[in-house]
Amino acid sequence: MKRLEFVILHSKYGTYSHVVKIANIELPDFPLLLAPMEDVSDPPFRALCKEHGADLMFTEFISSEGLIRDAAKSVMKLDIYEAERPVGIQIFGSEIDSMKQSAEIIEASRPDILDINYGCPVKKVACKGAGAGILQDIPLMVKMTAEIVKSTNLPVTVKTRLGWDDNTRYIVDVAERLQDVGIQAISIHGRTRKQMYKGEADWSLIGDVKNNPRMKIPVFGNGDIDSPEKAVEYGQRYGVDGVMIGRASIGNPWVFREIKHFMRTGQHLEKPTIAERAAAAKQHLLMSVKWKGERLGVVEMRRHYANYFKGIPDFKAHRMDLVTFMDAPEIVAKLDAIAAEFGDYIVT
Repeated sequence: MKRLEFVILHSKYGTYSHVVKIANIELPDFPLLLAPMEDVSDPPFRALCKEHGADLMFTEFISSEGLIRDAAKSVMKLDIYEAERPVGIQIFGSEIDSMKQSAEIIEASRPDILDINYGCPVKKVACKGAGAGILQDIPLMVKMTAEIVKSTNLPVTVKTRLGWDDNTRYIVDVAERLQDVGIQAISIHGRTRKQMYKGEADWSLIGDVKNNPRMKIPVFGNGDIDSPEKAVEYGQRYGVDGVMIGRASIGNPWVFREIKHFMRTGQHLEKPTIAERAAAAKQHLLMSVKWKGERLGVVEMRRHYANYFKGIPDFKAHRMDLVTFMDAPEIVAKLDAIAAEFGDYIVT
């Protein structure tokens, strides 16, 4: 007898339940997914998000061409660790043969899921027919997906957008066709490629996908989830199986536990103190140095400090030190000093 998992969300928005399962992967109630983000969703950041409640995570997107050519940067992104499971490796590309070969390479890394990126809007990807670019050729999108599903034993999922522009928002039909060729779940960002990340995400079509009676696979919504209230409200309003969180998690891995606490209690969890933020930034830095080496680990952490310490008054001098120091122990000492200076101060 199939075991069912139910989610009960208690909040001012009401109560509901539904089942969530991707192939044989059982997820907790109303799962919170960490979005794949280039130069962000690496193993150190994923470890922090996992610690603070993310249920399913995806790697940075990986170029299929880079993988089959054994490019060091692409191969490095295959690194996954037992503690972060379940985790999906995401690939992008415009050539079916390259994507199939990449799927075979990825399978050897033993992720839980293989995810296809049909949503990246950046010019260097989309204008080559990859990422969101393939939304201009839906038959190719469906054919590529079918071939990847046939080429791997891994569950295949897709992340995509509503369409290329306002005239091609065919996501309801597209999602159904992708399901028919074998994908096991779909995550939908509520914008078109033309919108990039501007304007407000439109979840109405995400809801239409989920409420299509022919859809049997999990449907996850993505776009503008930046508060516990919004996660619960959108879950209720559009009936999605879970939400995927991207930009709101950068420098804020606590967002996952805050949403879960609100779902359980209807109350807000207290925000982390500056000392807690500094401790997380230090943990992130040390893991980055361990994974990437000191120079690269130090340099690539610089993009995160503004988010970890956003909203703190008179912080400019501290931030300048964090983004100019080259020695990891010196940065660690600086973070400890920030924790000591600001202590239990909370940014409201």
